[in-house]
Amino acid sequence: QVQLVESGGGLVQAGGSLRLSCAASGRTFSSYAMGWFRQAPGKEREFVAAIRWSAGTTYYPDSVKGRFTISRDNAKNTVYLQMNSLKPEDTAVYYCAARARSFYSGYSPSADTSYDYWGQGTQVTVSS
Repeated sequence: QVQLVESGGGLVQAGGSLRLSCAASGRTFSSYAMGWFRQAPGKEREFVAAIRWSAGTTYYPDSVKGRFTISRDNAKNTVYLQMNSLKPEDTAVYYCAARARSFYSGYSPSADTSYDYWGQGTQVTVSS
């Protein structure tokens, strides 16, 4: 079993920054990719960022490109999401996800079905 634990959420003013962390643990954890998604009340879950664990290739939607940065620490099995220039519309519960399958069958970073494990989420609230 793999556990993903997010931390770092909170309340911040518009224009501010937050850094989310997602620590992965469990028996023989090995991830091919990790991603961040978010879900605001009444809205569908939305892709925020992803990173291929080995190559470090990153992916972002236009809504956060240039403001958010995903990174990983291999030694700590931890992925980070640095969020700058936050806007009220970034308010949501942020979820970390991990992919334990190879890329042989293809990989769509923005699809939640591309990931096998999910964290419990951390709330990010951006006030105007």
